[in-house]
Amino acid sequence: MIATFFSHELKSFWRSKNTGKSIAVNIFLGLFILYFLCIAIFFAIFLDKILGKAFPNDNVTITFCGILLIYFLYDMVLRLQLQELPTLKVQPYLHLAVKRNSIIGYLALTALFSFFNLAPIVLFTPFIIKVILPAYGAITAVVFVISVLAIAIFNNYLALYIKRRSNLNGWIFLGVGAFITLIICGDYLWNIYSIKAISYLFFGNLLTKPYLVLLPLLLAIVMYVFNFYYLKSNLYLEELSTKKAEEHKSSTEIPLLGRFGHIGDLVANEVKLILRNKRPRSALVMGLIFMFYGLIFYTQKAYGESIKVFVGMFMTGIFIISYGQFMYSWQAGHFDGILVSKVKFKDFLKAKYLLFTLISTVAFILTLPYAYFGWRTVLIHFVMYLWNIGINTTMVLWFANFNQKRIDLGKGAAFNWQGVGASQLLLSFPLLICPYLIYLPFKFMGHTDLGLAVLAIVGVTFIATRQFWIGLLEKDFLKKRYKIAEGFRNK
Repeated sequence: MIATFFSHELKSFWRSKNTGKSIAVNIFLGLFILYFLCIAIFFAIFLDKILGKAFPNDNVTITFCGILLIYFLYDMVLRLQLQELPTLKVQPYLHLAVKRNSIIGYLALTALFSFFNLAPIVLFTPFIIKVILPAYGAITAVVFVISVLAIAIFNNYLALYIKRRSNLNGWIFLGVGAFITLIICGDYLWNIYSIKAISYLFFGNLLTKPYLVLLPLLLAIVMYVFNFYYLKSNLYLEELSTKKAEEHKSSTEIPLLGRFGHIGDLVANEVKLILRNKRPRSALVMGLIFMFYGLIFYTQKAYGESIKVFVGMFMTGIFIISYGQFMYSWQAGHFDGILVSKVKFKDFLKAKYLLFTLISTVAFILTLPYAYFGWRTVLIHFVMYLWNIGINTTMVLWFANFNQKRIDLGKGAAFNWQGVGASQLLLSFPLLICPYLIYLPFKFMGHTDLGLAVLAIVGVTFIATRQFWIGLLEKDFLKKRYKIAEGFRNK
């Protein structure tokens, strides 16, 4: 049956009207993966020498045992961001005499064909053969290879389970991200424990106690079975939608947004769209990751105050840039419904302004710890926060009227260029250049404080005149709405 499923998938691929584009993308991705595999092979061959130079005071085998869990922790982070869910259009098979176990077995099997499962084997097998095999024997070497493969499979199915659950409830993904961040901070920032020591505790004992290989094998099997039965219980669309309705409250029941009435309901629907779909959710996650962006520049004395204008704008407005550049492509699937609905487009625009303002406000609050580098840094962040919710939000929504390319919300953001067009490229230039057109002349005259004040005044002016800009944006949209809708219909 698995061969039949595979045959159907091939026919679906070749008969699709986007076959040419898919082939080009797959060739590019194949070359990209091949490039990284070549780099991995290079590191694998010289891993013993690299570890010896990096940790000259430690035994190379001890160092190797200590880095394995660290590798798999970051492997999980990358999987959650980049690994795609294996898919199969199950609807055509549900009314046929096809066992559900066969369908789920096919999904579970195809999930193993991932670069992330191949990478640890390529990276660590040469070291095991070169160092562990001569010193500890063939049994220990085989046990190490099995352990590495088992943990990779465990990570594989755990990441898939988290991503599937996140499709039902986006807070799960954010919770897992926060948990992993705490694990990393607990070691590298707060020094509560050592992941390296925990890693050596297992793999170091594995050198002399091969039976410990049963632990990663058991974890891999349990995670596979858990993932299998979760898929089996949610195979039917009716069951899935019923559980969503019963188990999770609507995100429209957010108390803060309820204060804004009808506009708040529209924002809550947008929040629900972001949290339940992979690509918009990745924009939110990347925004949280870029909160650490300032550490790259603020810790280097070579960078002056001018860079803080850019970093402040980037950190407090990254969501506006990354999410807003695809406005209104996020609603492409139901855009025709928006056009004929009773919702006034002016209210729709107000909801966008409110969404960007709330998230940018949260981003500014998250940057407050940068007061460590001086309160003037926080002042610059606040000025650029005003600029973002005043100028950049308006510019993003104006450029949205030129965007006519749809986006599939279910696809991940990694290596996905769907919806990217000339408007996104044009948008980046004014967003990045405009603040400096105001700030730099004052800086060259030696009046940086005045430059920041002008930036803040311009931002506040746009905020105060927001109703005027919403009116202009609405008029421009009404002229172009049918062209935008026609572009969104082209799949």
